[in-house]
Amino acid sequence: VSVLCLEGRIYGVERVGNMWLIPKDAKKPEDARTFRFENQYSLVKPFLKWAGGKAQILNDIRAKYPKGLGKTIKKYAEPFVGGGAVLFDILSNYEMDEIYISDINEELIFTYKTIRDNPDELILLLDKFEKEYINADEAERQEIYYSKREKFNNIKLQSLWNTELAALFIFLNKTCFNGLYRVNRKGEFNVPQGRYKNPLICDRSNLKIVSDKLKGVNIVCADYRKSIDFIEDDTFVYIDPPYRPLNASSNFTAYSQEGFDDNAQIELADFIDRLNAKGAKIIASNSDPKNVNPNDDFFDELYKRHNLKRIYASRMINSVGNSRGKISELLISNY
Repeated sequence: VSVLCLEGRIYGVERVGNMWLIPKDAKKPEDARTFRFENQYSLVKPFLKWAGGKAQILNDIRAKYPKGLGKTIKKYAEPFVGGGAVLFDILSNYEMDEIYISDINEELIFTYKTIRDNPDELILLLDKFEKEYINADEAERQEIYYSKREKFNNIKLQSLWNTELAALFIFLNKTCFNGLYRVNRKGEFNVPQGRYKNPLICDRSNLKIVSDKLKGVNIVCADYRKSIDFIEDDTFVYIDPPYRPLNASSNFTAYSQEGFDDNAQIELADFIDRLNAKGAKIIASNSDPKNVNPNDDFFDELYKRHNLKRIYASRMINSVGNSRGKISELLISNY
């Protein structure tokens, strides 16, 4: 079971020290023996612990993959890449001619590029960070975390795009609260330290595989609208925007200074209609406002021309543990 968890084949698991916590509704992984010897593609999993990541609902998204993926549909685009759970599933299981990923988070995109282009130096730094952090006591860990957070923000402020910035980005992601990425009005990363006994900061083997799989991937720091020039009728597009908040306390999706309000959601729906007109196959995900207001038809009306399906995931984003629970989320598709 530990091997299955390490390989990312049981979705929704969390590592706590030397133990793995597996959701009660986790599906039994498929037998991978034929995959290892008959399929030339190595399994690759996200290198980040991303708040709102799609590992929990990946099986639901997989079930909606378009027919012909990897055969007649040979291009893939993900214009809000984030942690990339769907991207890495595509890279693991399908042979695509072209792949385009983008995000407006400059540090995130720079980290993707660093893993692709300079993995060895990155791994050396992460290995150093991990040994320093794991061998420290609680007070020392707190000092290390906030020191590295300050250094990360200083490097950002000076626009020093170097490997250390990418290493600090991964370190902070693995040791901050819930893998959350949040910035203040100055653009400074301000997430507090998380409580993890033995965080895996340097996942050497996976980073090597990720680096190999990202070779040839078009990695772009840009607004999602820029992807339209890449997307054609032979393209599968997965769109995972900042979710519409269910309430004020869940508004963690505003990971940029600009945020993503209802007007932005409406503009995104218009963009999806434009992609639909080009013949692309599209899946989009978002929150379900009916969790808190059964009469809120915002997305039902916005996407009434498309197919809307409600699925379920366990979510918890604030420091009060009893806030975790099953809630419905939306999958929207044009086919």
